[in-house]
Amino acid sequence: MVLTIGGTSDSQNLREELKKTRQKAQELAVANRNKLTTVLKDKSVSKEDKAEFERLWVIFSTCLEILEIDMRRALELGHEFPLNVPKKHLIQTGMSGGTSGVAARAMSVQNMKYEAEHNIDVVDLKDLENEINQVGEMMYEMEMKVNVPQWTVEAKQDPGAELKSTISVGASSIGMISVEENKSFCDISKVLAGIIFTAVLLIAIVLAVCVVKLS
Repeated sequence: MVLTIGGTSDSQNLREELKKTRQKAQELAVANRNKLTTVLKDKSVSKEDKAEFERLWVIFSTCLEILEIDMRRALELGHEFPLNVPKKHLIQTGMSGGTSGVAARAMSVQNMKYEAEHNIDVVDLKDLENEINQVGEMMYEMEMKVNVPQWTVEAKQDPGAELKSTISVGASSIGMISVEENKSFCDISKVLAGIIFTAVLLIAIVLAVCVVKLS
């Protein structure tokens, strides 16, 4: 949804939906952080379980980094395309001429609306900045409480294993289809061969009968 900021579908509803999504993501992040921190600091956890939770910790940390990048992108686009400031057009049509008077009146209406709701963009972007700082602080606290270097965690699959498995599944399905097609083709060939053999046999019998009668 972040990439729609500044586009034709951009609106206050979109900004509010983005805010709700960010807040939900942060709530889930806090819950996961607390759960993983508790488990990884527990000395009674087995070595196998700890390795699995460390792998989940690395994945979770990566997701937090992606969330922070996404939020920073939303902040940049929000500054570039404020909703209630008649500063930039979301779409540059390139039209000019007789419509300039209408456009001027439209801009004056936007100015009136901005005077009434001038703080909407400011408050929204300020909240977003605070949320970005909260995510950054969360990532810092995670590193301080549980230090799990990413290079120490072993992957359960080889690089590109999921892609290879998808390709192999697709190839196997194609192979099954080709085998079924070959089987059906072989069955049709057998039927045609049987029909031809029967027809030849009948013709031979008819010719034999004709020869006997003529003799």
